[in-house]
Amino acid sequence: MRFHVITLFPGLIEECVNTSIIGRARSKGLIDIYTTCLKDFSTNSYGSVDDYTYGGGAGMLIGCEPVYRAFEAASSNVPEGGEYKFIYTSPQGKTFDQRAAEALSGYEDLIFLCGHYEGVDERVLEELEAESYSIGDYVLTGGELPAAVMIDAIARLVPGVLHNGDSAEDESFNGGLLEYPQYTRPAVWKDREVPEVLLSGDHKKVEQYRHLKAVERTRERRPDMYEEYLRARGIW
Repeated sequence: MRFHVITLFPGLIEECVNTSIIGRARSKGLIDIYTTCLKDFSTNSYGSVDDYTYGGGAGMLIGCEPVYRAFEAASSNVPEGGEYKFIYTSPQGKTFDQRAAEALSGYEDLIFLCGHYEGVDERVLEELEAESYSIGDYVLTGGELPAAVMIDAIARLVPGVLHNGDSAEDESFNGGLLEYPQYTRPAVWKDREVPEVLLSGDHKKVEQYRHLKAVERTRERRPDMYEEYLRARGIW
């Protein structure tokens, strides 16, 4: 799988993706991550890519032509006839969640545009059929961190990236529930004991216990998810 990131700060993306599991996956050739510096496609002698907004207002806006040229350069790494998705990271986008990560992991190529300033001229987003995503209801100084978050969430779904293939299946949000609490050795720590059922060796009881705890945790921490979980089963 290939990730292409159009950004004003390529170094920030590289810092985020060159360590830990994603860094190892990249070094093994399981994923490729390319960065395209938006400033390289400035249309003026100052090297800037932004300008004032029509209609007034505070802040500057990234213009059409630099984005379009940068997209052409980034998409040149997509194999001819290959299917890709163009993603614009923006607080105005739809919420990125595990379902979105799973859907996007089905593409061989994802091209990200990292927003900055007041955003990007709407015309180029329409021209390139950009799909906007947000990682939460808050505003950051730029779109690089959201892009890195999305890359991390998607890349770990690529076969071979995680050492244990079950890890991507048996975790929060799969099945509509948060993950159950987990424990490791020692069995007793500061007078706190690991639940006895987890030491029983009875796999069926362990599975039942974990499901119950997952339901309880989801109800307590994410009532919105819990309601959806109940509705999906005709209980709500």
